[in-house]
Amino acid sequence: MEKSLNVSLLINELKQDNDKMQGVMKKIKDISRKSDILALNSGIEAARAGEAGRGFAVVATEIKKFAEQSFHASNESEAIIKDIQAKANEIIAVRTVDIAFDTIDKIDRNLFERNCDVQAWATFDAVKNSLSEPSSISKKIANAFLRNIYSIYEVYYDLFVVDITGEIIVASQNENQVGEDMSDREWFKETVRTNDVHVTDMYYSTIVGGFTMGYSSPVHNENGEIIGVLSTRFNWDFIYDIIERVQLADESDLYVINSEGYVIASRDRSGILKDKLTHLTAVNNVLSGKETRGYSIENNHINAYCLTNGYNAYKGKGWSVIVVEPIG
Repeated sequence: MEKSLNVSLLINELKQDNDKMQGVMKKIKDISRKSDILALNSGIEAARAGEAGRGFAVVATEIKKFAEQSFHASNESEAIIKDIQAKANEIIAVRTVDIAFDTIDKIDRNLFERNCDVQAWATFDAVKNSLSEPSSISKKIANAFLRNIYSIYEVYYDLFVVDITGEIIVASQNENQVGEDMSDREWFKETVRTNDVHVTDMYYSTIVGGFTMGYSSPVHNENGEIIGVLSTRFNWDFIYDIIERVQLADESDLYVINSEGYVIASRDRSGILKDKLTHLTAVNNVLSGKETRGYSIENNHINAYCLTNGYNAYKGKGWSVIVVEPIG
């Protein structure tokens, strides 16, 4: 997208032009003060000259009037410029809130698709047969099915079939995990207990070697009984495809935070699951439930925020997007 079409950048350029205008007005004020001093000195010299300096005294008086008028005009202009600056900042803030909303909405839509994926795949015969009629052949067929999904979708680290006891019986990639006991894992227990899809928060997995989210769906037999769980591991790097497309100025920042305020994504990919943003009023507002969308201005920065709304069946995990825009 061309720079001329980027509203945020255009508004920031307006802000910078206002800053330049304020600088010009300060120079005019300085000239007014110097003119006033010059008029005062001229008046003193005219008085010393007596009759001969009377004409010069008239000029000095006019210079003094000009200095006073310029000073008042510059004060009025500066007030107008400050008002324009405040309105520009408000426009930037509203626009920045829109960016936060649009970003979390895109993330939710992406993760909603992951939610649909796991539910759909749990109904396929290759998965169901590996659980209802476990054999080397049925597991091999399930493995081929999961590998095919892995290669087509490209957004997953791995996919697992787990039997009702919690044992992994098929893995699309990390086959060394086959035979591992998952019965004590929350995602497995919650999927079986609720008989519904369970979504983990974002975390680092040593098994897949990256930041991920687990999507788990119950697998049912023909009688509707749970016979196992299909679980996927989403590759978190694909969230950055969304973040990197956000149009922001170079000095701006964007964060995705979890329900505790920890950074789970950032423009420079730093501080993940380490940095906490609860020192910001904006973050406290959204985490406390006080507001779900808005902004605060702190230390010459606009901090816009938007809490996840979820998307359709995907309810979200209480995440928010925080956009930090300098206005100094």
